[in-house]
Amino acid sequence: MPNTSTPGRRPDQPVAIVTGAARGIGAATALRLASDGYAVAVVDLDEASCAATVEAITEQGGRAVAIGADVADAVRVEAAVDRVVTELGPPSVLVNNAGVLRDNLLFKMSEADWDTVLGVHLRGSFLMSRAAQKHMTAQGWGRIVNLSSSSALGNRGQANYAAAKAGLQGFTKTLAIELGRYGITVNAVAPGFVVTEMTAATAARMGLGFEEFQQSAAAAIPVRRVGTPQDIAAAISFFAGEHSGFVSGQVLYVAGGPLC
Repeated sequence: MPNTSTPGRRPDQPVAIVTGAARGIGAATALRLASDGYAVAVVDLDEASCAATVEAITEQGGRAVAIGADVADAVRVEAAVDRVVTELGPPSVLVNNAGVLRDNLLFKMSEADWDTVLGVHLRGSFLMSRAAQKHMTAQGWGRIVNLSSSSALGNRGQANYAAAKAGLQGFTKTLAIELGRYGITVNAVAPGFVVTEMTAATAARMGLGFEEFQQSAAAAIPVRRVGTPQDIAAAISFFAGEHSGFVSGQVLYVAGGPLC
Protein backbone atom coordinates (compact mmCIF):
# COMPACT_ATOMS: atom_id res chain seq x y z
CA MET A 1 0.00 0.00 0.00
CA PRO A 2 1.48 3.39 -0.98
CA ASN A 3 2.03 6.16 1.54
CA THR A 4 -1.21 8.15 1.46
CA SER A 5 0.00 11.10 3.52
CA THR A 6 2.31 12.54 0.89
CA PRO A 7 1.28 12.69 -2.78
CA GLY A 8 3.70 11.17 -5.25
CA ARG A 9 5.12 12.95 -8.24
CA ARG A 10 4.47 12.46 -11.91
CA PRO A 11 6.74 9.81 -13.41
CA ASP A 12 9.64 11.09 -15.48
CA GLN A 13 8.29 9.26 -18.53
CA PRO A 14 4.51 9.47 -18.01
CA VAL A 15 2.12 7.27 -19.97
CA ALA A 16 -1.41 8.22 -20.95
CA ILE A 17 -4.24 6.04 -22.23
CA VAL A 18 -6.88 7.70 -24.39
CA THR A 19 -9.90 5.64 -25.41
CA GLY A 20 -11.87 6.38 -28.55
CA ALA A 21 -8.69 7.99 -29.88
CA ALA A 22 -8.92 7.06 -33.55
CA ARG A 23 -10.68 10.29 -34.45
CA GLY A 24 -12.40 13.42 -33.18
CA ILE A 25 -11.92 14.52 -29.57
CA GLY A 26 -9.96 11.38 -28.71
CA ALA A 27 -7.43 11.88 -31.51
CA ALA A 28 -7.02 15.58 -30.64
CA THR A 29 -6.50 14.63 -26.99
CA ALA A 30 -3.91 11.99 -27.83
CA LEU A 31 -1.99 14.53 -29.91
CA ARG A 32 -2.21 17.17 -27.18
CA LEU A 33 -1.00 14.82 -24.45
CA ALA A 34 1.85 13.66 -26.67
CA SER A 35 2.88 17.31 -27.08
CA ASP A 36 2.69 17.60 -23.28
CA GLY A 37 5.33 14.89 -22.99
CA TYR A 38 3.26 11.76 -22.53
CA ALA A 39 3.76 8.46 -24.29
CA VAL A 40 0.25 7.69 -25.49
CA ALA A 41 -1.71 4.48 -25.87
CA VAL A 42 -4.22 5.17 -28.64
CA VAL A 43 -7.13 2.85 -27.90
CA ASP A 44 -10.15 2.24 -30.10
CA LEU A 45 -12.41 -0.64 -31.06
CA ASP A 46 -10.50 -1.26 -34.30
CA GLU A 47 -6.73 -1.15 -33.89
CA ALA A 48 -6.16 -0.36 -37.56
CA SER A 49 -8.25 2.80 -37.25
CA CYS A 50 -5.73 4.16 -34.72
CA ALA A 51 -2.89 4.23 -37.26
CA ALA A 52 -3.38 7.85 -38.34
CA THR A 53 -3.31 9.14 -34.76
CA VAL A 54 -0.22 7.10 -33.91
CA GLU A 55 1.52 8.28 -37.08
CA ALA A 56 0.74 11.92 -36.32
CA ILE A 57 2.24 11.54 -32.85
CA THR A 58 5.39 9.78 -34.02
CA GLU A 59 5.91 12.33 -36.80
CA GLN A 60 6.09 14.97 -34.06
CA GLY A 61 8.72 12.97 -32.21
CA GLY A 62 6.38 11.35 -29.67
CA ARG A 63 5.85 7.77 -28.58
CA ALA A 64 2.54 6.03 -29.22
CA VAL A 65 1.06 2.60 -29.68
CA ALA A 66 -2.24 1.57 -31.26
CA ILE A 67 -4.37 -0.85 -29.27
CA GLY A 68 -7.68 -2.36 -30.30
CA ALA A 69 -10.11 -3.05 -27.48
CA ASP A 70 -13.81 -3.11 -26.72
CA VAL A 71 -13.92 -1.02 -23.53
CA ALA A 72 -17.16 -2.72 -22.48
CA ASP A 73 -15.41 -6.12 -22.39
CA ALA A 74 -13.62 -6.74 -19.09
CA VAL A 75 -11.20 -9.33 -20.47
CA ARG A 76 -10.17 -7.13 -23.38
CA VAL A 77 -9.76 -4.11 -21.13
CA GLU A 78 -7.40 -5.96 -18.82
CA ALA A 79 -5.43 -7.24 -21.81
CA ALA A 80 -5.23 -3.74 -23.29
CA VAL A 81 -3.91 -2.18 -20.08
CA ASP A 82 -1.42 -5.02 -19.64
CA ARG A 83 -0.18 -4.33 -23.16
CA VAL A 84 0.21 -0.63 -22.38
CA VAL A 85 2.35 -1.52 -19.37
CA THR A 86 4.50 -3.86 -21.48
CA GLU A 87 4.98 -1.55 -24.47
CA LEU A 88 5.01 1.92 -22.89
CA GLY A 89 5.03 1.57 -19.11
CA PRO A 90 2.44 1.84 -16.34
CA PRO A 91 -0.24 4.45 -17.08
CA SER A 92 -0.45 7.61 -15.01
CA VAL A 93 -3.24 9.26 -17.03
CA LEU A 94 -6.48 7.76 -18.32
CA VAL A 95 -8.91 9.65 -20.54
CA ASN A 96 -12.24 7.83 -20.86
CA ASN A 97 -13.44 9.23 -24.16
CA ALA A 98 -14.83 6.20 -26.03
CA GLY A 99 -18.45 6.68 -26.95
CA VAL A 100 -21.25 5.81 -29.33
CA LEU A 101 -24.62 7.23 -30.29
CA ARG A 102 -27.86 5.34 -30.69
CA ASP A 103 -30.23 8.32 -30.68
CA ASN A 104 -33.98 7.91 -30.76
CA LEU A 105 -37.11 9.06 -28.99
CA LEU A 106 -37.99 6.95 -25.96
CA PHE A 107 -40.92 5.12 -27.54
CA LYS A 108 -38.70 4.12 -30.49
CA MET A 109 -35.57 3.26 -28.50
CA SER A 110 -34.71 -0.42 -28.34
CA GLU A 111 -33.19 -2.17 -25.35
CA ALA A 112 -30.12 -2.86 -27.46
CA ASP A 113 -29.72 0.87 -28.16
CA TRP A 114 -29.96 1.62 -24.45
CA ASP A 115 -27.57 -1.17 -23.41
CA THR A 116 -24.98 -0.32 -26.08
CA VAL A 117 -24.71 3.34 -25.09
CA LEU A 118 -24.67 2.67 -21.34
CA GLY A 119 -22.21 -0.16 -21.91
CA VAL A 120 -19.61 1.84 -23.80
CA HIS A 121 -19.84 5.07 -21.83
CA LEU A 122 -20.48 3.89 -18.27
CA ARG A 123 -19.34 0.26 -18.13
CA GLY A 124 -16.37 1.12 -20.34
CA SER A 125 -15.24 3.96 -18.09
CA PHE A 126 -15.67 1.74 -15.03
CA LEU A 127 -13.64 -1.11 -16.50
CA MET A 128 -10.86 1.12 -17.82
CA SER A 129 -10.62 3.05 -14.55
CA ARG A 130 -10.54 -0.12 -12.48
CA ALA A 131 -7.76 -1.57 -14.60
CA ALA A 132 -5.66 1.62 -14.72
CA GLN A 133 -5.99 2.82 -11.13
CA LYS A 134 -3.95 -0.01 -9.65
CA HIS A 135 -0.92 1.28 -11.57
CA MET A 136 -1.62 4.84 -10.49
CA THR A 137 -1.95 3.91 -6.81
CA ALA A 138 1.36 2.06 -7.01
CA GLN A 139 2.98 5.24 -8.37
CA GLY A 140 1.21 7.51 -5.91
CA TRP A 141 0.19 9.79 -8.80
CA GLY A 142 -2.55 9.64 -11.39
CA ARG A 143 -5.13 11.52 -13.40
CA ILE A 144 -8.45 10.17 -14.66
CA VAL A 145 -10.50 12.38 -16.97
CA ASN A 146 -13.98 11.28 -17.99
CA LEU A 147 -15.84 12.72 -20.97
CA SER A 148 -19.32 13.79 -20.01
CA SER A 149 -21.45 16.11 -22.17
CA SER A 150 -23.85 19.02 -22.03
CA SER A 151 -26.43 16.36 -22.94
CA ALA A 152 -26.17 15.22 -19.31
CA LEU A 153 -28.58 18.08 -18.61
CA GLY A 154 -31.13 16.49 -20.94
CA ASN A 155 -31.50 16.40 -24.70
CA ARG A 156 -34.43 15.26 -26.82
CA GLY A 157 -33.85 11.94 -28.53
CA GLN A 158 -30.90 11.06 -26.30
CA ALA A 159 -32.33 9.41 -23.19
CA ASN A 160 -29.61 6.74 -23.28
CA TYR A 161 -26.75 9.15 -24.01
CA ALA A 162 -27.95 11.73 -21.46
CA ALA A 163 -28.28 9.06 -18.77
CA ALA A 164 -24.78 7.75 -19.51
CA LYS A 165 -23.21 11.20 -19.47
CA ALA A 166 -25.00 12.19 -16.27
CA GLY A 167 -23.93 8.90 -14.73
CA LEU A 168 -20.32 9.67 -15.55
CA GLN A 169 -20.54 12.81 -13.45
CA GLY A 170 -21.56 10.81 -10.39
CA PHE A 171 -18.90 8.24 -11.21
CA THR A 172 -16.30 11.03 -11.42
CA LYS A 173 -17.18 12.51 -8.04
CA THR A 174 -17.18 9.12 -6.34
CA LEU A 175 -13.79 8.11 -7.73
CA ALA A 176 -12.39 11.48 -6.67
CA ILE A 177 -13.39 10.66 -3.09
CA GLU A 178 -12.07 7.11 -3.21
CA LEU A 179 -8.78 7.70 -5.02
CA GLY A 180 -7.68 11.11 -3.76
CA ARG A 181 -5.68 9.66 -0.87
CA TYR A 182 -3.48 7.86 -3.40
CA GLY A 183 -2.49 11.02 -5.27
CA ILE A 184 -5.06 10.45 -8.02
CA THR A 185 -7.42 13.17 -9.19
CA VAL A 186 -10.59 12.43 -11.14
CA ASN A 187 -12.42 15.08 -13.15
CA ALA A 188 -14.85 15.29 -16.05
CA VAL A 189 -14.99 17.47 -19.13
CA ALA A 190 -18.46 18.07 -20.56
CA PRO A 191 -18.33 19.39 -24.12
CA GLY A 192 -21.09 21.39 -25.72
CA PHE A 193 -21.44 21.44 -29.49
CA VAL A 194 -18.19 20.18 -31.01
CA VAL A 195 -17.58 19.49 -34.69
CA THR A 196 -17.04 15.73 -34.89
CA GLU A 197 -18.39 12.76 -36.82
CA MET A 198 -20.88 12.22 -34.01
CA THR A 199 -22.41 15.69 -34.35
CA ALA A 200 -22.50 15.22 -38.10
CA ALA A 201 -24.48 12.02 -37.49
CA THR A 202 -26.87 13.94 -35.26
CA ALA A 203 -27.44 16.49 -38.01
CA ALA A 204 -28.19 13.70 -40.46
CA ARG A 205 -30.65 12.13 -38.03
CA MET A 206 -32.47 15.44 -37.82
CA GLY A 207 -32.52 15.83 -41.60
CA LEU A 208 -30.25 18.91 -41.56
CA GLY A 209 -27.13 19.76 -43.52
CA PHE A 210 -24.08 19.82 -41.27
CA GLU A 211 -23.18 23.42 -42.12
CA GLU A 212 -26.72 24.53 -41.38
CA PHE A 213 -26.63 22.57 -38.13
CA GLN A 214 -23.40 24.26 -37.05
CA GLN A 215 -24.66 27.74 -37.92
CA SER A 216 -27.83 27.19 -35.93
CA ALA A 217 -25.87 25.95 -32.93
CA ALA A 218 -23.35 28.82 -33.09
CA ALA A 219 -26.15 31.39 -33.01
CA ALA A 220 -27.21 30.11 -29.58
CA ILE A 221 -23.68 29.99 -28.11
CA PRO A 222 -22.44 33.15 -26.35
CA VAL A 223 -19.01 33.06 -28.06
CA ARG A 224 -20.84 32.69 -31.39
CA ARG A 225 -18.94 29.67 -32.64
CA VAL A 226 -19.05 25.92 -32.25
CA GLY A 227 -16.31 23.99 -30.53
CA THR A 228 -13.42 22.03 -31.98
CA PRO A 229 -11.82 18.83 -30.72
CA GLN A 230 -8.75 20.93 -29.85
CA ASP A 231 -10.87 23.07 -27.48
CA ILE A 232 -11.78 19.96 -25.51
CA ALA A 233 -8.25 18.55 -25.63
CA ALA A 234 -6.96 21.77 -24.02
CA ALA A 235 -9.28 21.31 -21.04
CA ILE A 236 -8.31 17.65 -20.71
CA SER A 237 -4.64 18.66 -20.83
CA PHE A 238 -5.17 20.87 -17.77
CA PHE A 239 -6.81 18.11 -15.75
CA ALA A 240 -4.09 15.65 -16.83
CA GLY A 241 -1.22 17.92 -15.83
CA GLU A 242 0.91 18.39 -12.75
CA HIS A 243 -0.57 21.77 -11.85
CA SER A 244 -4.14 20.52 -11.35
CA GLY A 245 -3.37 18.41 -8.31
CA PHE A 246 -5.76 20.31 -6.01
CA VAL A 247 -8.67 20.06 -8.46
CA SER A 248 -10.68 16.86 -8.23
CA GLY A 249 -14.26 15.72 -8.52
CA GLN A 250 -15.11 18.60 -10.84
CA VAL A 251 -17.20 18.77 -14.01
CA LEU A 252 -16.02 21.42 -16.48
CA TYR A 253 -18.51 22.39 -19.17
CA VAL A 254 -16.59 23.44 -22.28
CA ALA A 255 -19.50 24.87 -24.21
CA GLY A 256 -18.76 28.45 -25.17
CA GLY A 257 -20.88 29.90 -22.38
CA PRO A 258 -22.90 29.05 -19.28
CA LEU A 259 -25.51 26.32 -19.40
CA CYS A 260 -28.76 26.59 -17.46
